[in-house]
Amino acid sequence: MEIVFASTLEPDPQAWTAALRAALPEARVRLWGDGEPEGRADFAVVWAPPADLFAREPRLRALLNLGAGVDALLRLQGLPDDLPLVRLEDGGMAVQMAEYTLYHLLRESRDFGRYERQQAEGLWRPLDDIDRSAWTVGVLGAGAMGARVAQACAALEYPTAVWSRSGRSVPGAESYGGQAGLAAFLARTRVLVNALPLTDATRGILCRRTFDQLRPDALLINIARGGHLVESDLLAALDSGRLRAVALDVFEQEPLPPGHPFWADARIRITPHVAGASLMDRTVRQIADKIRALDRGDAVTGVVDRTLQY
Repeated sequence: MEIVFASTLEPDPQAWTAALRAALPEARVRLWGDGEPEGRADFAVVWAPPADLFAREPRLRALLNLGAGVDALLRLQGLPDDLPLVRLEDGGMAVQMAEYTLYHLLRESRDFGRYERQQAEGLWRPLDDIDRSAWTVGVLGAGAMGARVAQACAALEYPTAVWSRSGRSVPGAESYGGQAGLAAFLARTRVLVNALPLTDATRGILCRRTFDQLRPDALLINIARGGHLVESDLLAALDSGRLRAVALDVFEQEPLPPGHPFWADARIRITPHVAGASLMDRTVRQIADKIRALDRGDAVTGVVDRTLQY
């Protein structure tokens, strides 16, 4: 069994190949572009793989992604129609996304930003006590990431709901489903957290129509994909006061270009796609288990349904 690790973005690919060799001692694991003979790989472990992957590795039996989002893989030129795509299921990302969400939720709902400004002015001035009923959280997406985010918010007694295409239930949160349930979900939401997969159906969902249906003075947190957001609509919603603040971890173009209007806008808090990183030890264990199962011909979880695009 031969495995190739192929990534155009990973800063330390040798660390991943070393970890995969340790986890799969029975396999030959090599790094893409290392000069070794090509065309014999059974499995590819990838993150933003090179465009000529399939031309140079035509015998692949499955493609295993280092992340949960597979929208970029589905756009790859030459992707065989029958090649299984297997996405990462958590890998330590969900708890990090919950932490990211809670940080921004608490900063706004507990007025910690105002306390920072008061400190700079030398002011000792307690603000009003929190009213959690005024900080209704709505999470778009009820998968592993969205469910963990929703449960973390609910555990701190913020009124929490989730929305998904299927209406999947999440313990501790109200559940809404389908287009019929979206309007009611947005109408009760003040803190909107996006944890959806990026598909043709969800691209641009963070737009003026969505923002206009939220409760006033809303907070937006996007931890999914930049393609979900209509940037001009976001700026308009901030200018109108419909949104009070925004936390963005993902962008249509990454890195976010110098001079982009988001950089200089104090209402927008920017992080460089770090809300949920794949932790190497947990990720490699999961991938190794799935590769062994696939090699035996067994079914695995996390296989992408291309009709749903996740």
